[in-house]
Amino acid sequence: MINLVLVEDHSFVTEGVRAMLATEHGITCIHYCATGAALLHFLKQQQPDVILMDINLPDASGIDLCREVKHLYPAIFIIALSINNQPGVIRKMIEHGASGFVLKDADKYELINAITTVIKGKQFFSRSAAAAMRKPDKSAVPALTRREKEILTLIADGLTNKEIAENLFIEVSTVDSHRKNMLAKYDVKNTSALIKIAVVHKLI
Repeated sequence: MINLVLVEDHSFVTEGVRAMLATEHGITCIHYCATGAALLHFLKQQQPDVILMDINLPDASGIDLCREVKHLYPAIFIIALSINNQPGVIRKMIEHGASGFVLKDADKYELINAITTVIKGKQFFSRSAAAAMRKPDKSAVPALTRREKEILTLIADGLTNKEIAENLFIEVSTVDSHRKNMLAKYDVKNTSALIKIAVVHKLI
């Protein structure tokens, strides 16, 4: 029996995964977490075989959370779950210890295949993720989402995370999570480099 934990803050995705796994006798979803903090708290009590992890959580970047979990519990296999198909993000998750990457357009077969593949110590990429990875590195610069553009514009204006959160009526942790995800998305190490890319390519 493969014990799995799902880390996802959108209930419709959680319910979808629950439905997909309901008839799979060899896989049991033993817990659901909506935040990185909730996951780390649960792992102190019990460790699953596999974690299916959204990479954009309310309180954490999935990339950083993946690294932390693998450091604390190296035997756990992690599969990234995301709508983000940027090659840079996929590579960062793998570099930080994930064994697989599944985009949220995956069907039940792909999800089950991902779980049963990584548990054997092998890597798995859903069809869409694999296609994204085959894109040449010189492909067009990925676009910013509406929220990312709002946040990066305010960062460029010199606002702090706290000030940005107050302007957009969101949590400071959410701002920080978006900032970290953008760094991964554009494969840069700091905010200055991120802003430079955005300005050069007229993203903001």
